[in-house]
Amino acid sequence: MLFEQLVNGITQGSIYALIALGFTLIFGTLRLVTFAHGEVFMMGAMTGYTVLRYFQGSIYTALLAAIIASALLGILIERVGFHLLRKAPHQSSLLITIGFSIVLLNLAQLIWGPETHSVPHLKYGDFEFLGIYISYAQVIVLAVTFLLLLAIQILIYKTEMGRTIRATAQDYEAAYAMGVNIDLVFMLTFALGSLLGGIAGMLIGFYYNAFYHTMGSVPGLKAFCACILGGLTSLGGAVVAGFILGIIENLAVGYISASYRDLFSFGILILVLIFRPKGLFGREV
Repeated sequence: MLFEQLVNGITQGSIYALIALGFTLIFGTLRLVTFAHGEVFMMGAMTGYTVLRYFQGSIYTALLAAIIASALLGILIERVGFHLLRKAPHQSSLLITIGFSIVLLNLAQLIWGPETHSVPHLKYGDFEFLGIYISYAQVIVLAVTFLLLLAIQILIYKTEMGRTIRATAQDYEAAYAMGVNIDLVFMLTFALGSLLGGIAGMLIGFYYNAFYHTMGSVPGLKAFCACILGGLTSLGGAVVAGFILGIIENLAVGYISASYRDLFSFGILILVLIFRPKGLFGREV
């Protein structure tokens, strides 16, 4: 029971880690929070669902569709909500992202309806490993997640593009003076953070075989909790915090009650904000 709950928690936490990583990339570079991230997560999932259900695509083509849809949405949100309002107060951009959130939520309900959808031909079994039952869906989710986390780590810390993103995040005015096209960096960073959310949405929809227009609301909030828990500017902290939340949630479900799943996540958020506002891995600015 314990080890199965740990596997479930790691799987759930990997989803939170992906979304939180997108949050952290965007905040670390633009120093702004987007409240439409959960809806980008949802639109990526619903686009992938459409490919799976109506075009008989594979999970890989569905992931590609989710990547394209969420990246384009990220670019649109950055161009409208941040680029055009760069000299405006931060509150204006925050309100724009709330507006995008409401528009995307209603657009998804208009296109796909309010009901929960599933893919009939999406079937997967499980296998036993050291007495623990693990589903093939969990293996796929964890494999894709860890590959993405590794790819982002290499991109940010081992490539020229990553150095440019880190330089812009540290001081965008100095980066601009050195010839960096900061507009392009902001747009690419927002697209990258958004596509991570879209992939996470597709993975969680695939994992539960459930797709619906409000599916991004709670995971988006949980991922934001993970960002705060890990430290808003710490990529590694966001990943570790995502796994912590996932494991704690599933242990609470297994040993206490499913009704208290959200209580632990948001309770941890409150405690961290009170006793360590910079997060577990954040640093003073």
